[in-house]
Amino acid sequence: MLSLLPAIYSCNSSQNAETAVDPAEQIAAQRDFVFGDDRPFPQCHASTLVRNDDGTFVVAWFGGTKEKDDDVGIWVSIGRPGNWTAPVEAAKIREDPHWNPVLHRTRDGKIYLFFKVGKEISHWETWVKTSEDGGKTWSEAYELVSGDKGGRGPVKNKLIELSDGTWLAGASIEPGPWLVMLDRSEDGGKTWTATEKLDIDTVSIKGKGAIQPTLWESAPGKVHMLVRTGGGVIGRADSEDYGKTWSQIRATSMPNPNSGIDLTQLPDGTLALMYNPDNKNWGSRSPIRLALSYDNGETWPDAIDIDGSKEEDEYSYPAIISWGDSIATTYTWNRQKIAFWSGTKDQVKQWSASKKE
Repeated sequence: MLSLLPAIYSCNSSQNAETAVDPAEQIAAQRDFVFGDDRPFPQCHASTLVRNDDGTFVVAWFGGTKEKDDDVGIWVSIGRPGNWTAPVEAAKIREDPHWNPVLHRTRDGKIYLFFKVGKEISHWETWVKTSEDGGKTWSEAYELVSGDKGGRGPVKNKLIELSDGTWLAGASIEPGPWLVMLDRSEDGGKTWTATEKLDIDTVSIKGKGAIQPTLWESAPGKVHMLVRTGGGVIGRADSEDYGKTWSQIRATSMPNPNSGIDLTQLPDGTLALMYNPDNKNWGSRSPIRLALSYDNGETWPDAIDIDGSKEEDEYSYPAIISWGDSIATTYTWNRQKIAFWSGTKDQVKQWSASKKE
């Protein structure tokens, strides 16, 4: 496939208007697969990504026979649309299932790869590898919190670095009641302190609870999260003290079929959210939608469907990042592939407006 990057990053709304390209066709044209049908694992899920300074992306996911099987490991590919390296198994601690990789790139270019290991979620261990060369090679793995069972650090979505330098990671605990907590590090990831479990408004959010926070900071110390819930809606909580204490998790107006979400904050404060728009618990994971908010997540007036038209398909567990006015996202494509999509804020606004006309 021909590389799409020049078209993606050079176009603007006026150019798009002149070409009169159908938005759905253009959205599809900007989609790529990180690998093809010839892959060393039958199934894959739960991708994550970061962007290197040279414009290449590092993408990780878990892959194996199927989720929960002992042969599942953490795989990595590096590149850009049309030019990805072949998948390499970057982490396999032992013959237990590996889960939910999370990539984090620091300002100096060091990449952290967090992932879970264990047969059951309640016995998860969080392990870490690092890369100093843009994801080409990885260190030996070490436990984030030695001896911890149940999972510390980021559970699915990327951690964020706050304005005071704190690393803040969204964590959660399941099975049993689903509970959200935060892991904070004030020394660049060397040591971690977990917050108290967040309270949840069980009147507005039914079901098992909430998991898998995605985070942003709107002003120094003012931190916010959206969470996956079992109640058919996305939940939200807020902090005024750099993520040390939190409000109760409450329902938003955004639907959630008990499926993963992720969010990124653009430099101008715009939020870009990837989610599935079904409002039934364990509902459809198709389509997968990208929405924009200009008021700190209160409303989401502009949205486009990145993929999916059949209810029985699965386009899920997105990861999303941004730089400048550009957005890149990866997501699970029917458990067979990892899909990649990139575009600009202006493109999303333009294509969303075209649907409203």
